[in-house]
Amino acid sequence: MTIKTLSINEVKSITIEELVYKVLAEQTVVTIRLSEEDAVTIQPHPKLKPLPVLNGYVPEGWKEAIYG
Repeated sequence: MTIKTLSINEVKSITIEELVYKVLAEQTVVTIRLSEEDAVTIQPHPKLKPLPVLNGYVPEGWKEAIYG
């Protein structure tokens, strides 16, 4: 994933919606510097893979066997 650092003045000309869609489309992490000490980072949420389907079963009486 690409990381970009921009100053607040560089992003004043675009809307927040344009910035968010650009981050999502390019899969980049954008850090916006507000001052020497302060910054905000915008990054896309990773796409999660679906959980696998596992073959197996729960035996009858499992609860009583554990707690009995």
